[in-house]
Amino acid sequence: MAKGILLGILILVISTILALTMKLISTIFTCRRDKRRAIAFFHPYTNDGGGGERVLWCAVKAIQEEYPDLDCVIYTGDHGDASSESLPFRALNRFGVKLLYPVKVVHLYKRKWVEEATYPHFTMIGQSLGSVYLSWEALCEFTPMYYFDTSGYTFTYPVARLFGCKIMSYTHYPTISLDMLSRVRGRSSMYNNDTLIAKSNLLSRCKVVYYKLFSWMYGIVGSCADLAMVNSSWTKSHIEKLWGIPDRIRLVYPPCDPSALQVLPLERPMTPPKIISVAQFRPEKAHSVQLEAFAVAMEKLDVNLPRPRFQFVGSCRNDADERRLQKLKDQAVELKVADDVEFHKNVMFRDFVRLLGGAVAGIHSMIDEHFGISVVEYMAAGAIPIAHKSAGPKMDIVLAEDGQQTGFLAQTVQEYAESIIKIIEMPESERLVMAAAARRRASRFSEQRFFIDFKAAIKPILCPNLR
Repeated sequence: MAKGILLGILILVISTILALTMKLISTIFTCRRDKRRAIAFFHPYTNDGGGGERVLWCAVKAIQEEYPDLDCVIYTGDHGDASSESLPFRALNRFGVKLLYPVKVVHLYKRKWVEEATYPHFTMIGQSLGSVYLSWEALCEFTPMYYFDTSGYTFTYPVARLFGCKIMSYTHYPTISLDMLSRVRGRSSMYNNDTLIAKSNLLSRCKVVYYKLFSWMYGIVGSCADLAMVNSSWTKSHIEKLWGIPDRIRLVYPPCDPSALQVLPLERPMTPPKIISVAQFRPEKAHSVQLEAFAVAMEKLDVNLPRPRFQFVGSCRNDADERRLQKLKDQAVELKVADDVEFHKNVMFRDFVRLLGGAVAGIHSMIDEHFGISVVEYMAAGAIPIAHKSAGPKMDIVLAEDGQQTGFLAQTVQEYAESIIKIIEMPESERLVMAAAARRRASRFSEQRFFIDFKAAIKPILCPNLR
């Protein structure tokens, strides 16, 4: 009797697995057959307000200019404020990017599977596997000829390959990097390496194994891309090592649109001098470091000099970002600088330009920032940058122009504070010379340069079928 029951259960399990497998195969076959003449952008958060969203809209505009007969589709997990009419309006008002015609929108309902909050532990692998499920929903709903990932969901590429899509990506930041692995080995505590793990030799060893396994998986899925565009020299070096497809990788600097900011006058009011920080309220942006540095600078600044104001400008993607913003406000109170700090959330493009136009300096503090669009925006607007001494800002952006210094690089709270004081105490003539050099440097990362390089990169993929 028992053997008969076990045999029955085994047959049921096998039958269920076979049925599911046949269902999956049938779904893939049907979708491949009904594939549309379109390019679909996988961007679950179309309201993130950061550099990634700017790249999305500039990429869409480039496609519309070069291939007007190819439909542009957006996979988004946003609903109320994400329609074919509202998204182009948002692109124009938030980023100054005017699309040629409306995009088509495919709404996703399983976005919770890529939410950070869904995975309190093993977040990286959880979100990556969750993106597989989300991409399945997207591709079953609409199957395009070309699948374009603009949000770094690399684990979706094998799924897109199953559906018969050509795969392109714009990678802002590798999900895992060799630097992350070295920090875990060195037991350094930061936003992606909990203090408890950093203090434990056993837990650090386990995390190294986890990271090695993940980087191996990441390399396999990444190698599925037919074209991988990267946004900086730092990202390019990591992606080449991890994905192993150097012949399919192209460096395309992100669109920073300095033209809208370069018309701002370099002369700035110094009563009070304003310091700006532009970044999404995400943990890796290290806003608390900036606030600490500002507080230290305020203590050391000559009392006869005007008291500066610090302006945080950024967007919140979700409740976690809202909580981080509130913690910053609380921290400002604790550091006794609340009266000198302003918070501007989800501002429109015109207000963003106005705020940049009044700043004498701009602060950036993310370690290993892949590129640093905000740093370029500071420079274009005439605000002297104080950026973290790593990755994009160090390798691509805050470099000398015509032999003239264009800004400052810092790593510690003390170094940031010293740079703030230097800029405030700097003679006006010296500040204007540095600001002018920074502005010339920023022109290397124009929106027009992005369009030229982007179109050249996608041409070998699209032209065989479209031209």
